Amino acid sequence: MRSVGTVLALVVLATVVATFARRWRIPAPSLLVVAGLAVALLPGTPDIAISPEIIGLVVLPPLLYASAEELSWRELRAVWKPVGVLAVGLVLASAAAVGAVASAVTPLSWPMALVLGAVLASTDPVAVTALGRRLALPPKVQVLVQAESLFNDATSLVLFRVAVSVAVASAAAKWGAAGGEFVLLAGGGTLIGAAVAAVVTVIRRRTEDPILETVIALVTPYASYVLAEAAHTSGVTAVVVAGVVLGGRGDRLTNARIRLQLHAVYGTVVFLLESVVFSLIGLALPAQVVALSDGDRTWPLYALLVAGTLIAVRLLWLAPLSAVVQRKGGVPRLNWRLPMVLTWAGTRGVVPLAAALSIPETTKSGAALADRPLVLVLTTSVVVVTLVVQGFTLAPVVRRSGIALEPDHTEREEAAARCRLADAGIRRLEELSELEAVPDVVLDRLRRGLNARLDDARDRLTDGSGDGVPAESADLVYRQLRRDLIAVETAELQRLYDEHTISDTTRRRLQRSLDLEEARLADA
Repeated sequence: MRSVGTVLALVVLATVVATFARRWRIPAPSLLVVAGLAVALLPGTPDIAISPEIIGLVVLPPLLYASAEELSWRELRAVWKPVGVLAVGLVLASAAAVGAVASAVTPLSWPMALVLGAVLASTDPVAVTALGRRLALPPKVQVLVQAESLFNDATSLVLFRVAVSVAVASAAAKWGAAGGEFVLLAGGGTLIGAAVAAVVTVIRRRTEDPILETVIALVTPYASYVLAEAAHTSGVTAVVVAGVVLGGRGDRLTNARIRLQLHAVYGTVVFLLESVVFSLIGLALPAQVVALSDGDRTWPLYALLVAGTLIAVRLLWLAPLSAVVQRKGGVPRLNWRLPMVLTWAGTRGVVPLAAALSIPETTKSGAALADRPLVLVLTTSVVVVTLVVQGFTLAPVVRRSGIALEPDHTEREEAAARCRLADAGIRRLEELSELEAVPDVVLDRLRRGLNARLDDARDRLTDGSGDGVPAESADLVYRQLRRDLIAVETAELQRLYDEHTISDTTRRRLQRSLDLEEARLADA
């Protein structure tokens, strides 16, 4: 019962903090970590023990799947070469640099220093997606950051397994076998993820049951992860591949009603899991510090040095890569602010913490692995530092870099697209009118609706509604008045139900129709 109460308390804490984060327009992961750390320091707070199985099996699959679904196939194809360089080369460089620094300045032995480097070498897709969700980055930059964090885990996992085998068994590093293991992990995970996506595609094309579709969507990441891990390949890669494949086909697999439901359900699941897991990161640090020996009390300095090493290596790696990419793209003047944004977006989070927690507690001989507590503390503290420092300052860095898209750009692009959509609909109506296959009254009704949308989109493009009233203000007034009318209709609907004029089934269907319209007004 105590564990159940702890989970419920975490959900309540995480939900409250995340709500305030959205209201204050600050990154929710950063505020959640700070809140968890503050709660953990309060007297009487029980120690929170995080199980690596819970994070790896319960939390990670849906969060990784949701991040992968957001990737654009078109943008991913445009940046696959830089992603490949970062997912392999930068991970190796980061692991080597952190291992060297940790071995030189901390009490860690060189095998455990290498374990620390492998754990922290890859950026975290959950944290990167959560932090970048509200940033107006150009599409290619956003996809580059997200794709790197999603596809670099296979490299990091191979390094981690090699380093742990050296630390636990005191054996020589078998780097020759590491290449084969990387192919097995990444290639096997890719095949299993693609196979799961193919099976799910076949199933979803043959069903239109909203409940069954929702269950399939929730089970898909877990099925990919479990099957890949059972085959001794990368579960993370399998989930990512399944998410990318199905995310690009989502609009062709379901209808609008099911898509609305899936969006709502998955949004709720992701919100709760993200909120709880980032709170746990802050909650876990004080208990880990207590387990340290007296000789490791300078761990804050070690953590800052390791975090600084990660940032420096990332910047030194990204600067020349960015210069090459920009020159090939025909950019006349190099933008050195872009590498800074990409560097600052490379935060660590849930995946490194799960890897550190999975480090064995004993060696092959049965002796305790002495440096494990310090590796745990340094991993968690580096995650906290990157989430807090980089998380709170990422938005200002993006704004000052000048690469962020202006709100007007997005609005005008959307308005132009709305014009094209309305024009296409009107052309189709004209074709139907010439065929005389549809009653004129129906055609007139459809034509009035399309013309209204076309006029609204043109007003947005010209920044005026033709009568001296700004288009944005006119649209705001319209939406507010329509919301008021919907409120009146909702009250009347409830009155009809209370007076037993309509059945509950009719009430629910009409209420859903009103809710969908109100949701469209809110998203406009």
